[in-house]
Amino acid sequence: MRRRDFLRCGFLGGAAAIAGPTLSSCQKGAQSSADEIVNNAFELEEITIAELQEEMQSGRLTARSIAEMYLSRIDDIDHNNQELKSVLELNPDALAIADRLDAERREGRVRGALHGIPIIIKDNIDTADKMQTTAGSLALLGSKVPEDAFIVQQLRKAGAIILAKANLSEWANFRSTRSSSGWSARGGQTKNPYVLDRNPCGSSSGSGAAVSANLCSVSIGTETDGSIVCPATANGVVGIKPTIGLVSRSGIVPIAHSQDTAGPMARTVEDAAILLGVLTGLDSEDESTLRSKGKSYADYTQFLDTRGLQGARIGVARNTFGFHEKIDELMEEAIDIMKQMGAEIIDPANLETDGEFGDSEYEVLLYEFKADLNKYLSRLGPGAPVKTLEEIIEFNERNREKEMPYFEQEIFLMAEEKGPLTEETYIKALENNHRLAGKEGIDKTIQQHRLEAIIAPTGGPAWTTDLVNGDHGLGGSSSFAAVSGYANITVPAGSVFGLPVGISFFAGAFSEPTLIKLAYSFEQATKYRKAPQFLPTLDLP
Repeated sequence: MRRRDFLRCGFLGGAAAIAGPTLSSCQKGAQSSADEIVNNAFELEEITIAELQEEMQSGRLTARSIAEMYLSRIDDIDHNNQELKSVLELNPDALAIADRLDAERREGRVRGALHGIPIIIKDNIDTADKMQTTAGSLALLGSKVPEDAFIVQQLRKAGAIILAKANLSEWANFRSTRSSSGWSARGGQTKNPYVLDRNPCGSSSGSGAAVSANLCSVSIGTETDGSIVCPATANGVVGIKPTIGLVSRSGIVPIAHSQDTAGPMARTVEDAAILLGVLTGLDSEDESTLRSKGKSYADYTQFLDTRGLQGARIGVARNTFGFHEKIDELMEEAIDIMKQMGAEIIDPANLETDGEFGDSEYEVLLYEFKADLNKYLSRLGPGAPVKTLEEIIEFNERNREKEMPYFEQEIFLMAEEKGPLTEETYIKALENNHRLAGKEGIDKTIQQHRLEAIIAPTGGPAWTTDLVNGDHGLGGSSSFAAVSGYANITVPAGSVFGLPVGISFFAGAFSEPTLIKLAYSFEQATKYRKAPQFLPTLDLP
């Protein structure tokens, strides 16, 4: 796959069951442990944040008992029976933190909706605790971050329990054109909880798989292009890729500041909205957050509206269709449902600059990766195991057997050759990106058709994991919102042969309230989300 196609597919950061999988006799033995997990109901399966709060308020559960149940679930599914490999490292202080939060509740102090709620965050997000932050790489083992990432500070203030660090595509899937999403040298290959030999997509693979498999309440991923929405669609969950500037990036291992953002991953739109409100805030260490002043909210649940689709003008990006006929069928069903809910569908509402900025996007990412990563590493101080991208390249070569057993680091090598961000090549490429993806892309389409949002298939069904050849997804729609820096939400829209598929709602900068309203209305009308069954493989007819 060409790198341009790779980016366009977005791997970088009821009526919908078209066909169901069956198991052959040779697969029944491998299925036994999955059957045991499915049949032995997990007490917290598919439980929401609001329901967890009700349980704690009533005294039936405590923050500690909830954390203990999730830790047991991780031990059972992630580390033993299914070897899901979505979790890299547990927080050894999780239960002590839960005890303190329980004590606060007994004293009448509840910090908010996340008080006592266990959350898993991606292992490229700094935590100044006993857990490490490595981006999945052995090169950062032993490094000490100076402080919590801004969003981690927000989570702790809100009373969330950071239960664990999630596995990811190493270096957020920006090392090789032939990488396997969900693989890191530190954590191995994350699996898809629906069908274990299928890929979870990346780079927030572990965050998506973990929340889908009910190993936590909600999780956090990061995206540069597709790395929240792709694992969300592949793992059957909701993913919000926020507008650049809504969520701080300080203390997060970067790819590119013009496109990087963290965002919520959850089993419901409501839970994702709760988490998004906690993550927002002005951060002096990330100047982009100044753009969100007066445009962000501490509570996005106020925009949840079951009738949100009524009267909404929604455009269909028809030119993002066509990569899989069964995906197209699901999208047509989704469009029909939206019409029944009172939406006015504008079809087509094509994004006319589709395919015109892939090369300039890649150019910008290469430039910014070198500059931004070197800046991040400089914060780790003199004791850091590696201090520059050049040193990481050298580390990988010295440790080739562990770091590069399946694919190389050609993207690293290309990035290392780039000059400073003052070079005209970079400046022109960045301007090209914002013009073609934003002004002449999403903005023009929305203005021309007077739309509230644009819809498109998020991606295809999960492909079989292939460490030899790498990822082979068929298509996706993440790049317009990613490159423009605009908001994007994906919600489950059905399944193909039992593999989840999502639909994306995207619009302009700081359009999260509108997108949450529309996505919630669609979700409540369809409720396509189904818990995974941990099938070992698909036995197709």
